Amino acid sequence: MSTQFAMYKYLLLPVVLLFVSLSIFAQLPTQSIRGTVIDNASNSPLAFVNIIIQNTNKSTTTDSMGNFILPSIVVGRYNIQVSMMGYEPLTLNEIQVTSGKEVFLNVSLKENVTSLTEVVITPKVNKEQPLNSTATLSAKMLSVEEAKRYAGGFDDPARLVSAFAGVSSNVSNNAIVVRGNSPQALQWKLEGVEIPNPNHFADLSAFGGGGLTALSSHLLANSDFFSGAMPAEYGNALSGVFDIFMRKGNNEKSEHTLQLGLLGLDVASEGPFKKGGKSSYLFNYRYSTLALLEPVLPENAGGTKYQDLSFKLNFPTKKAGTYSVWGIGLIDKSGAEAKKNTSEWKYNTDQENQDVKQYMGAMGVSHKILLNKKQFIKSNVATTINGIDFRTERMNNNLSSWPKNKVDNKNYTIVLSSFINSKINAKHTNKSGLVITNMNYDILLKNAFPFGSPLKTIVAEKGSSTLLSAYSNSTFSINEKVTINAGINTQLFTLNKHYTVEPRVGIKYQFAQNQSFSFAYGLHSRLERLNYYFVKNNNGERVNKNIDFTKSHHLVLGYDISLSEFTHLKVETYYQHLFKVPVIADSSFSMINQQNDWFFNGKLQNNGNGKNYGIDVTFEKYLSQGYYYMTTASLFNSLYKGGDNIWRNTRYNRNYAFNFLIGKEWEIGKNKQNVLSLNARLSYQGGDHYSPINSTLSIQNQEVVFDETKAFSKQVSPALASHFTISYKINKNKSAQEIALKVINATQYKEFMGFQYNYQTQKVDEYREAIFIPNLSWKIEF
Repeated sequence: MSTQFAMYKYLLLPVVLLFVSLSIFAQLPTQSIRGTVIDNASNSPLAFVNIIIQNTNKSTTTDSMGNFILPSIVVGRYNIQVSMMGYEPLTLNEIQVTSGKEVFLNVSLKENVTSLTEVVITPKVNKEQPLNSTATLSAKMLSVEEAKRYAGGFDDPARLVSAFAGVSSNVSNNAIVVRGNSPQALQWKLEGVEIPNPNHFADLSAFGGGGLTALSSHLLANSDFFSGAMPAEYGNALSGVFDIFMRKGNNEKSEHTLQLGLLGLDVASEGPFKKGGKSSYLFNYRYSTLALLEPVLPENAGGTKYQDLSFKLNFPTKKAGTYSVWGIGLIDKSGAEAKKNTSEWKYNTDQENQDVKQYMGAMGVSHKILLNKKQFIKSNVATTINGIDFRTERMNNNLSSWPKNKVDNKNYTIVLSSFINSKINAKHTNKSGLVITNMNYDILLKNAFPFGSPLKTIVAEKGSSTLLSAYSNSTFSINEKVTINAGINTQLFTLNKHYTVEPRVGIKYQFAQNQSFSFAYGLHSRLERLNYYFVKNNNGERVNKNIDFTKSHHLVLGYDISLSEFTHLKVETYYQHLFKVPVIADSSFSMINQQNDWFFNGKLQNNGNGKNYGIDVTFEKYLSQGYYYMTTASLFNSLYKGGDNIWRNTRYNRNYAFNFLIGKEWEIGKNKQNVLSLNARLSYQGGDHYSPINSTLSIQNQEVVFDETKAFSKQVSPALASHFTISYKINKNKSAQEIALKVINATQYKEFMGFQYNYQTQKVDEYREAIFIPNLSWKIEF
């Protein structure tokens, strides 16, 4: 405990020193607020929109292209009201103005479906609605400001959404479990294109998860997270969708960010390509080595290194629309070394050498053009790539090494997508499009079982397949109270000619200005990992080539109420019925529970089932008067039926998850231009389920053997984890500096990591690790 206290003392010392060395400025620093206002259905720019900063004398109107600027705004937080005759007014609350970067706001307004004489509309707070207007339920916008503020986020979008209702997660990785579904059932999208798992050290401890998302919050634009009943445009997603967008760079002046911390270096830059032009660039590069944190990290973690690069180039034209070139890439290196002293060998990992190299990338060209004031087309041409070179060797008592496994996978896709959005009238908008995804693969999986035997090839396949998808969705604003979203999505997988037709519908009834009931239904499906399709039997025959999409019916009922201008309550209850789940005949195995087995070689059939049902509650007070809080509660049950037709708990049936987030800001300095911020998060959730240990067979086989006849009948004890962030921002005339201490798992909760066979005691040990990650950093924006 004294060591932990000393560590906190030394980490906090620079923060305290900075607090007492406040500068006195003769002039209050200022910054500009710029932005664009568009029609949310047609995306056409809106002219003569009134932009007012509340409680000040600052106001302006948009020009013919929907642009506006509010110059020389003193640093601080402001509420901005946006209004125009014939449109629903909108309030942007607590917009933070700092001296280091211009504020740029992308605002969309919804046209009234009735005249102003029929109904009086109160300005809406923009945080209450997702960006995607076709979403009815189970969708939440993740704002850039929240991404930088929430404790436990570590500037990682995946860790940030783990505080949302319906989501549970871990400390050791950022795998997203949505309403009891497997993390690999979630789809990641970037700039409208499905991308491979974008996490560093992806799929090592959990398929679908990793250590940290490769996209920095410095590039993040407001994005949507869906936890069920997704709109028709989303295909190949079973549990949810994380629809991420990058912001555009500043096209009027250059701005730069440099951040140094215990985790490494973070550099970002943006600006116009030439003075007076409309094009812009934006990029972010991160390099990290965990060597500085080696004393507080698990064994062998100190040599872990990673780096990533993200960028977006924006090229508006006068008549040909807007082109953008975007990309993201990461490179990782990790591994472990066997202990040289054989007397120290307790577990398999003590006598194994492991080397892991990974990479992932995505790059695309997007084009958006307004055909007229009511229609626009957006298209993407993109390619993605990801690969892993994973090798493990085990030492024998003579310190000779024998190969244990080998993974050498290379995948790349070519994606073509396009949609047309048509605003038929104020009451009807349609969005229809298609997606062609050509998947190319070179997969090699080898495993030695039992130990000492030659490596056996599980999969060795090279080729390509295509996933075709088309969709159409219409939004009907029947009147000021009733809105209907209805659509359909279709998919065809050319490898085995399986297809799916999926209806989607959502209905929202706004029975009062501050209250609504909603219902949503959707049929959803997702392909399995490609290597499963190419598993061969002893005769060299593909036994899984014809497995179908895993499918799920989603039904959600929701109630939404704004208790005041700054407090909001949302309640959703849901039921999901999964079917055509791949299972093994006469076995408890189901792909629902697959966690990280690279060398699975079983014969699958699509007759498994699953069901998830529960209730999600979110109560939130938005940032006002310098503080905010949010509490989320999820109660759920997640069950499955394997090839033996017995209903059981799934691995991810944690039953409950509770989160409480709170934060406070203080304006400090002679002119109140500096900001001290303190944010904290407390998380309490049930543990994963696991199968009991067969002790007799474990001793006989000298490895962990589970009793699969009682699969997932045991549950790990509940997990209580806490995270906090303290930061101090100094605003000067042309720059802003920030020093911050961000801590994951501040109380050092020991997380359950699985079981290991102990050769010295001849018993199976439960393996737990306290993953404690502090990051002291300094950042300057100029």
